[in-house]
Amino acid sequence: MTERALQEPTLLLLTALADAPRHGYALIQEVDAISGGRVKMRTGTLYGALDRLLQQGLIEVAAEEVVDGRARRTYALTGGGRDLLAAEAERLRAVAAEAQRRLGGATAPRGATA
Repeated sequence: MTERALQEPTLLLLTALADAPRHGYALIQEVDAISGGRVKMRTGTLYGALDRLLQQGLIEVAAEEVVDGRARRTYALTGGGRDLLAAEAERLRAVAAEAQRRLGGATAPRGATA
């Protein structure tokens, strides 16, 4: 779809939806867990991102229900969203493998003398 790297919030949201459909609050919790607590997604940011991902066709509304008098939407990855996430995971794996290869080949810091 695109050769640009995904922004971290997009990557985290797509990852959170990769194994199961989820509603908004569950997505906030999943993003927190996936990022090890480093990313705290706010409600406004979440729903703005979900609207954008819906428009891009990367996610879809899997279900809508009323819970305690409030509408709750559950979101799921589309085939295109799954393909994009898989491509991004491969891109990140390749970059990490190259970083590991280069770190393993280094014997001394630059500028160091023997």
